[in-house]
Amino acid sequence: MNSTTGVVSPSHTGSIQADTALRILKCLLNGFRGSAALRLWNDVTHHIGPTSPAFTLVIRDPSVLRNLVIRRSPLLLADAYFRGLLDFEGDLYVALRLKGHFETLVLSLRERCALLLDAMRLPGKPLATSAPSVPLALSAERSFSHRHSRQSDRAAISFHYDVSNAFYKLWLDAQMVYSCAYFESPDDTLEQAQRNKLDHICRKLRLAPGERFLDIGCGWGALVCWAARYYGVRAHGITLSQQQYEYARQRIAAEGLNNLVTVELRDYRDLEDGTVYDKVASVGMFEHVGLANLPVYNASVCRILRPGGLFLNHGITHQEDSGKPNVDMAFINRYVFPDGELDTVSNIQRGMEHAGLEIHDVEALRPHYARTLRHWVQRLEASHDEALQHISETGYRIWRLYMAACALEFEAGGTGIYQILASKRGTATRPLPLTRRDLYQQPSQNAI
Repeated sequence: MNSTTGVVSPSHTGSIQADTALRILKCLLNGFRGSAALRLWNDVTHHIGPTSPAFTLVIRDPSVLRNLVIRRSPLLLADAYFRGLLDFEGDLYVALRLKGHFETLVLSLRERCALLLDAMRLPGKPLATSAPSVPLALSAERSFSHRHSRQSDRAAISFHYDVSNAFYKLWLDAQMVYSCAYFESPDDTLEQAQRNKLDHICRKLRLAPGERFLDIGCGWGALVCWAARYYGVRAHGITLSQQQYEYARQRIAAEGLNNLVTVELRDYRDLEDGTVYDKVASVGMFEHVGLANLPVYNASVCRILRPGGLFLNHGITHQEDSGKPNVDMAFINRYVFPDGELDTVSNIQRGMEHAGLEIHDVEALRPHYARTLRHWVQRLEASHDEALQHISETGYRIWRLYMAACALEFEAGGTGIYQILASKRGTATRPLPLTRRDLYQQPSQNAI
């Protein structure tokens, strides 16, 4: 304070705010199982925990803590990270354990009152004039209503997938497969594991030359091209993404597969009644259908699948029953993939059975997806500068945090992923061998 004017100097105000912020952080991190460093906007670093910190939590603006205490949502930390008001240095995965800590944090009434009083002493709006403005991605939650109309679904797909093919190329494998890989060994590279996955699906479906094969949500065309090249099927893929569609068409031509593979922009609900397929796959797609539309989705598959034909449904599930709100899906809907909805694997199977499908095999791939996501994050981080040629720094942060958080969620078991193999009822002939032995025999072709 200036002794002659009675005016509080900015440096004194900043010191008071820093002391207040430190009290808030120490209270919020009480009981945190780990060690961390805290660096505030005044560049002073504080240590929490008994050992060397695995990460540093950087708070660049006091408004972050005020909003966190008053509004009490872990999503505010993500929002602040995307805006550049908060940052993580060091091990991001250890830092993300803060989410679980805050979700289970229990404070006494006295502690809550003290926190609230301290929070009110901090500014409510960001002080940093250089902080990025709110990107379009942050308003996604308000732009979609979970009604899953054809127009809304197309917009949701475009929001997520039509970012930039070049951006996805930076961190996906050479096949451009944006779904869980299949690691036959912990030492498998991502490239090998994705080839394993493509072949595993084809072998599960027992694809044979001349069969008609449909891939619902074909992405950039990896599976349809693989199935045609190595199994001789006539493959057709559908997608709602314009950029994926254009890439897949170019890929089919470049690989000389025009006589075996076709793709089109089409909603699964609009598949033609006159075309019947021997085998159908849906990989990483049904979680975007919407819970209310799952009966329509299953009925659509049954409508175009011949009796006795095989259907492989590969997708993400959640441990909670359908419709229960949780912070993970709120995060994904708000920042990454609007209108995504998850259900338990038991409910997914029940819906398939009600549609007239007989389930033959269910395989859990949860550890595989956790490993896949860690590969993707590592590749994305290594391509940070190149990524900024295609997306903003905010966009990069969204993708980095999204995939790292998903990896931890799969590792913890809150989220699962399953391949469910089923056949359409209506024939007395068994569509599969008596055992799974054929799946584990060495492929005759040099596919992988």
